[in-house]
Amino acid sequence: MEDLRRYRKWFYAAAAYNFVWGTAVGLFPNLIFQMLGLTLPNYPVLMQCVGMVVGVYAIGYWMIGVNPERFGPFVFVGLAGKVLGPIGFVYAAIRGDLPWAFGWVNVTNDLIWLPAFIPFAVLVARREFSR
Repeated sequence: MEDLRRYRKWFYAAAAYNFVWGTAVGLFPNLIFQMLGLTLPNYPVLMQCVGMVVGVYAIGYWMIGVNPERFGPFVFVGLAGKVLGPIGFVYAAIRGDLPWAFGWVNVTNDLIWLPAFIPFAVLVARREFSR
């Protein structure tokens, strides 16, 4: 079976990214809207909550990096967000609830990580279900 440890750098990078992004959004909840030239939200505290959730994912990704054999199944939590987030965004954008420009958040938070998360998840699933 392929070695899960070869993905460690991806998960350390994901942990660092999520920590930085979550902290930045928590401290500056309007920043993304300002950078994209969008109307500021009425309730920036909601973006702070999103930042907190993204930041918490950093803990799980770090744990996968430290010990992918033990904590590898955590990837399914992250992968669910990385798949459902863009789907939810497209749905909201089609309805007109979010501007298409907001999709850049999904590119950096979700889509760029899929080339590592998907094959890692497949390996973990094979390992878990072959026991």
